[in-house]
Amino acid sequence: MKISEVISFLETKAHHSLQEPYDNTGLLIGDSGRDCTGILCALDATEEVIKEAITKKCNLVAAHHPVIFGGLKKINGKNYTEKAVITAIKNDVAVYAIHTSLDNVMDGVNGKIASLLGLQKTSILQPKEQSLKKLFTFVPAEHAETVRQVIFNAGGGHIGNYSECSFNTEGTGTFRPDEDTNPFVGNKGHQHREKEIRIEVIIPAFAEKNVVEAMKSAHPYEEVAFDVVPLSNPHSGIGSGLLGELPAAMEAKPFLARLKSVFNIPVIRHTDFINRDIQRVAVCGGAGSFLITKALAIGADAYVTADIKYHEFFDANGKLMICDVGHFESEQFTVDLLRDILQQKFPTFAVLKTEVKTNPVHYF
Repeated sequence: MKISEVISFLETKAHHSLQEPYDNTGLLIGDSGRDCTGILCALDATEEVIKEAITKKCNLVAAHHPVIFGGLKKINGKNYTEKAVITAIKNDVAVYAIHTSLDNVMDGVNGKIASLLGLQKTSILQPKEQSLKKLFTFVPAEHAETVRQVIFNAGGGHIGNYSECSFNTEGTGTFRPDEDTNPFVGNKGHQHREKEIRIEVIIPAFAEKNVVEAMKSAHPYEEVAFDVVPLSNPHSGIGSGLLGELPAAMEAKPFLARLKSVFNIPVIRHTDFINRDIQRVAVCGGAGSFLITKALAIGADAYVTADIKYHEFFDANGKLMICDVGHFESEQFTVDLLRDILQQKFPTFAVLKTEVKTNPVHYF
């Protein structure tokens, strides 16, 4: 198996185009054409993690955070980034980062947190804009079912929890094949009329290339007529943060105790208790202050995230209990998530979890 095959599978779960503009996901170090000897899943691709991968004979580190975030002007080993890059290159270890791409899917980082907290009826807190498109194509009636199914198999036709969604209209198509054509139906130099089905299917923007290529491969016409247009509709499964409900409302202190237990932390930074129990809970792994306003607007009772600054706690305004559980702590389960995702596809392959604790923050 090639490293590229592992990457291709990961991107069916969280495509790199879903990353935030500031991010740097994808294959950061290494040759995707090399055979993969094993995969080590980690939160951070530090030098210690790279060395662990070498020891365990894994030549691919699948990490959440990108070890190369900004530009590198020098690589001489003076900081943790440069040391990791040098060690990886010297030992032919590839490093792939999935970061905000995995943050921005329903079953990603925030879905894992919501599951561990027992949240139900989950939905994306802030849907990502311009994440949907609509594909139109025109197919001879007797071939419509085949083309539709190929589009569905390539990732088209999903609306919420419904799949294989399409709209189909019967009509008549006209065309005149020129002398240099090889028409599927009709004769060169003569206008032809064909009973066709206009198929309309919503597709994720990131899947456009794959869906269009699949559609063309199944379409009988030599020249395929189709249109792809962007939509303003949000994708219900793509975006930042997650909102869900606890099975039963909890008082603030027991809720905080539950957070300490789930995240295995000695302390939580939080705002004052609100004048109601906690049931509607918003979550965002990592730095999530940008979603405080959204959590307030949507009526969350508590918002579980990390890296909240002093003045940002005031934004709760007595209407929301903000709970800062720590950056590493909020994302620590991503290692399990990556391992589980990869083992579903490669159950007999070496997919390991790092044993290196990369959290730079300590508590006394």
